[in-house]
Amino acid sequence: MKRRNFIKTTAATAITASTIGTAAASNQSAPVATQQIYELRVYTLKRGGALNRLTSYLSSALIPALNRYGCPTVGVFKEMSAPEPTKIYLLIPYVSMEHFGGVGEFLSEDEDYQQAEKDYRMIPQDNTVYTRFDTWLMRAFSVMPEMKAPKAESRIFELRTYEGYSEDAVRRKVKMFNNGELPIFLETGLHPVFFGHLLSGPEMPALTYMLTFKDMEERDANWKAFIDHPDWKELSGLEEYANSVSNIIRRFLLPLDISQV
Repeated sequence: MKRRNFIKTTAATAITASTIGTAAASNQSAPVATQQIYELRVYTLKRGGALNRLTSYLSSALIPALNRYGCPTVGVFKEMSAPEPTKIYLLIPYVSMEHFGGVGEFLSEDEDYQQAEKDYRMIPQDNTVYTRFDTWLMRAFSVMPEMKAPKAESRIFELRTYEGYSEDAVRRKVKMFNNGELPIFLETGLHPVFFGHLLSGPEMPALTYMLTFKDMEERDANWKAFIDHPDWKELSGLEEYANSVSNIIRRFLLPLDISQV
């Protein structure tokens, strides 16, 4: 009984915190919105029917359970380049580290989830869905504390990771976004979905963010507008932000039909 009460309390806290964050965005005197925690999983699939088995599990079991837990928008993507083996990206927003930490126990006690994922759980060892999956854990930037899902229409997504040569370099780049870079993004049509400071995972120390566009033509034109913007030229020339990025990793993604982002 105590475990179930803990799970219900955690989920309720998540929903309440999300509501407070929305109120803060519309009221300057309200508390600052909670900085979400983002979990990004990248599944490397086996060949054969692995994609169908994974998407069936996500759509019928995991995503509905996460929605019940207080994660309202879960993203599911594939790479535009269609690599072999196939990689599937799962993006989950949590209200806090406490919310993230309670998800495993919630799933273990959620009877609807347990019933829906039964077939997936019973997949035999010689017919596994994925080879492995990597996980990134990130904290949202203060300047954009919550994910912003775009309209449900045909879109592409650009996932960008900025590696730094040190923790301080990444801290300075995060500060650069918080103190002036994001408004230039918005002015030049670089539509952000989230910004995350990497807490754990591959490619550390780093930050990761996601942008969305109608197509590659809009993406290329808007990035050019950003690079040419005088405010960006001035900001990027400040000594404080020199050498804050040592490598950029770009991944171009398409949402699956089951994606809520």
